[in-house]
Amino acid sequence: MLTLWGQDKDYLPNLNATIGARVVLPFGNNGQWAIGPQVRWLFKPNEGVQTLISEFSPLLRYMYGFNTKNNSLEVNPNQPVLQRNLQIYPTIGVEITPSTYLRFWDENGIIFNSAGGSWFVPIDVMVTHRLSSDFLFAVGASKQLIDTYSQYNWSVYGKISYSF
Repeated sequence: MLTLWGQDKDYLPNLNATIGARVVLPFGNNGQWAIGPQVRWLFKPNEGVQTLISEFSPLLRYMYGFNTKNNSLEVNPNQPVLQRNLQIYPTIGVEITPSTYLRFWDENGIIFNSAGGSWFVPIDVMVTHRLSSDFLFAVGASKQLIDTYSQYNWSVYGKISYSF
């Protein structure tokens, strides 16, 4: 999977949005490629204002799966249905300490399967701790609430992030 972000700082400056794209390579998903545009906004309280929510940064992404010519149903009869879904991450951050945050819907978001008209809605919570200005450690868990478009029941995950 490859996620790209970026745009010129003078492009839509009043929106406070970042535009990007995600490409999912055909490994571990039965040969299916997927690509999708994405946009993320960032809303933070004004400096010096004390609020419970330290950040609200929703992300919208539409993923579109497709096959290569070599990977048809005749060649791979176990191939899953092609991905066609809207991914919604209503990410909310709550500051616990200056370097520790509680984040909701950061890793596992809401999915609307546009091909079948069904939903997957989890509750996703992650604790992040910044070890330094470059390193971040996180651990989280996710549980499905609505699963007319079944993805998983429970998920526990962790990450280590290096920024430069």
